[in-house]
Amino acid sequence: GIVSDIAAASAEQATGLEQVNKALAQMDEVTQQNSALVEENAATAKTLETQAKAMDDRVGVFIIDADAAHGASNRQTTTRKAA
Repeated sequence: GIVSDIAAASAEQATGLEQVNKALAQMDEVTQQNSALVEENAATAKTLETQAKAMDDRVGVFIIDADAAHGASNRQTTTRKAA
C-alpha cells in the first residue's frame, strides 16, 4: 500500500511538474513576443521622431509675424462684413 501511494504521489508530482514546465514555456514565449513588440515600438518612435524633425525643418522656412497675421485676420473679417 505504501509503495503504491508513493508511486501515485510521484505520478502526480510528475504531472504537476509537466504543467509548470508548460506554463514557463508559455511565459517565455510571451516574454519574447513582448520584447519584439518593445523593439518595434522603439523603432516606430525613432521613425516618428525623424519625421517630426523633418517636418519641423520644412515648416521652419515659414516666418509668421503674430501681429501681421492678426492684422490680416482683422482685414479679412472687415472685408467679409463689407461684402
